[in-house]
Amino acid sequence: MNKWWSILREAVSGSKRDFTSGSIGLALFLLAVPMILEMIMESIFGVVDIFFVAKQGANAVAVVGLTESMLAFVFAISIGLSVSATATVARRYGEQDLEGAAHSAAHAIYLGIAVSVLMSIIGLVFAPHFLTALGAEPAVVKLGTTFTRIMLGCNGAIVFLFLLNAIFRGAGDPSVSMRVLFVANLLNIFLAPCFIFGPDIFSVLHVNAPAWLVNIWPFPHLGVTGAAVGTTIGRGTGVLLAVFYLIRPGGRITLHRHHWKLDVPVLTSIIRIAAPAVLQFAIGTASWSALVRVVAGFGSEAIAGYVIGLRVIIFVLLPAVGMSNAASTLVGQNLGAGKPDRAEASVWRAAYINAVILGTGGLILLLFSRAIVGGFTSEPAVLTYGASALHIVSYGFLFYAFGMVLESSFNGAGDTWTPTCLNLFVFWAVEIPLAYLLSYRFGFGPSGVFWAITIAFSLLAICSAIVFKRGKWKEKVV
Repeated sequence: MNKWWSILREAVSGSKRDFTSGSIGLALFLLAVPMILEMIMESIFGVVDIFFVAKQGANAVAVVGLTESMLAFVFAISIGLSVSATATVARRYGEQDLEGAAHSAAHAIYLGIAVSVLMSIIGLVFAPHFLTALGAEPAVVKLGTTFTRIMLGCNGAIVFLFLLNAIFRGAGDPSVSMRVLFVANLLNIFLAPCFIFGPDIFSVLHVNAPAWLVNIWPFPHLGVTGAAVGTTIGRGTGVLLAVFYLIRPGGRITLHRHHWKLDVPVLTSIIRIAAPAVLQFAIGTASWSALVRVVAGFGSEAIAGYVIGLRVIIFVLLPAVGMSNAASTLVGQNLGAGKPDRAEASVWRAAYINAVILGTGGLILLLFSRAIVGGFTSEPAVLTYGASALHIVSYGFLFYAFGMVLESSFNGAGDTWTPTCLNLFVFWAVEIPLAYLLSYRFGFGPSGVFWAITIAFSLLAICSAIVFKRGKWKEKVV
């Protein structure tokens, strides 16, 4: 028991081990524990916001849901850049080229700055037009324009939270990412409700606060916009903390002044991996936007149920993303160390562990779907739609377990084109047409979208396994 507690403390505090040798199970545990905790905390951002925003009514939830469908592109680009950062840093680290790892990290940051500035300009200018294009009712557009502008205009907080944490993961130090998100989440949990409700927060929380405290309460009542303010401040603080960890001496990776010298071949190499990775996740997230458009045909209550359901599903899935990221790091570092067989063994071990994690999560959603959604809303129609989402999507969780690990492993090897092609086929040739047909032609309503999600992700897992076993990803040069 003391040994296991010691290993757990090592995982949380940060390990100095070489992950290209020794026990694969131990390596996965040391990497996956902080990564799983990191992903849980990342999902808390969305769950906290939707929990409090839901108290503002269906229109407020619709604002968040529609904005999330736009932010999906920001997340896609952020994750795409992160994939490139993790793959290059992990490969250099596996080669024992620590200077090369730091140099690659600096150039990934250069790329992140350029991309986030461009997205900010577009988001600030076109926010209300995007809401209208996604089918928002006029009242929703009026209510949500400021919220959307803040979230899109301050996308740099999202981009760099993903990108900097990916650098630490590639170096095999995910405990830093975990600590960064812990701080960011604490701030969001406190600030989001404060800005949403202002002085009314005491009545919302059923707290009898003295009049003097209510009178001097420093947070204004911003409604749904307050969720954007609180989340952005929380994420922004997390970015600053990550920067501190990146430049401090003594870590697994530390950036110094000479690492920032522009090296065009290095930047080109990162872009060559990042471009298909961004396309890969843009294809997937664009499909979510298309699905929102299908659901929007059934009204704001259907959108609200869809948003709440997906937030809960993502909360359950993100720990499995942590395990997938652990496999990705092991693939990159072991390929860098010239051990492709160990890289493959790590992937399958992670996939089976993931199946246990998601199998348990899917069973919980299947049995307690209405009770879980009932914690977010009391509106009968919204509750029905949200519970239906949990119930149907949970059927495919065992397939998702394998698919998530396999796709992350392609990315960890730097083979970002393979999952990009798979996503294009599954999401655009299968999922979206199927969602429309089931929802409108066959009368399933919003449930048709949920069935399409389940079928598409199950198919993606099967296709990924077939391609992975061919082994061409082992030959990728980064």
